[in-house]
Amino acid sequence: MKLSMQIGYSGGFAESVAQVQALEKAGMDIVYVAEAYGYDAPTLMGYLAAETETIQIASGILPIYTRTPTLLAMTAAGLDELSGGRAILGLGASGPQVIEGFHGVPYDAPIGRTREIIDICRKVWKREEPVVHDGKRYQLPLPEGQGTGLGKPLKMITHPRRADIPIHVASLGPKNVQMTAELADGWLPILFHPERAKDVWGADVDAGLAKRSAELGPLDVIAGGLLSIGPESQVGGFRDFTRGMVALYVGGMGARDRNFYNQLFQRYGYEAEAKQIQDLYLDGKKQE
Repeated sequence: MKLSMQIGYSGGFAESVAQVQALEKAGMDIVYVAEAYGYDAPTLMGYLAAETETIQIASGILPIYTRTPTLLAMTAAGLDELSGGRAILGLGASGPQVIEGFHGVPYDAPIGRTREIIDICRKVWKREEPVVHDGKRYQLPLPEGQGTGLGKPLKMITHPRRADIPIHVASLGPKNVQMTAELADGWLPILFHPERAKDVWGADVDAGLAKRSAELGPLDVIAGGLLSIGPESQVGGFRDFTRGMVALYVGGMGARDRNFYNQLFQRYGYEAEAKQIQDLYLDGKKQE
């Protein structure tokens, strides 16, 4: 078992680096750097790579719609070189409000896109031949009739430190979890509920693992939980802080009918609670 932690959205880069250095000294194995619609994750990841020695540095996550597949591969390879082989490429679909509202691109086919991106990244890193990919969502190079017609297959100029940089995928829905278990090196199930995980995800994980190549090895499961450490007298404050975070995800991360975290809580068996949290949050009653 390894210990990991997510670096939140608040606080500056210097504060984050000091925190990660302390975590590294205490024995933390992996730190995940978030990217929503604030600062980009790779900038902080590069800073962390230069200021740490042993801790693995992962994106947690890079939204797949914000970069081309080859740029994702290049970024991961650059961070892996800078960190001495400690990078992890964490990918996820984000949600339509951020992708269409902030980035201005359609939120379509997240599972199909992720599948193709994983394939392209591994082709780029291996450098066995110029990259050619003829997928439904991505074509490399552009096919005849698109663009100038001058595109040609290319091989990454630099030699990645590793051809097998780990790819972790954040997924919640049944088909996405199946794809993750089949293709990814690691799975990031946010708001993990150990007692109910098997009922919610067990069949989908098993279905994906049944198709998994033996060359990938076992699937790492990064089961995100909430942990606060402090004196017993502060338990109430810790719980209040946790409530706010859970309410943000369950109530506010997405539209009323397109909130993946709310849907997850319903699948856990908290249908009434999930609806109440969302109603209060979207009505502006966040403190309730």
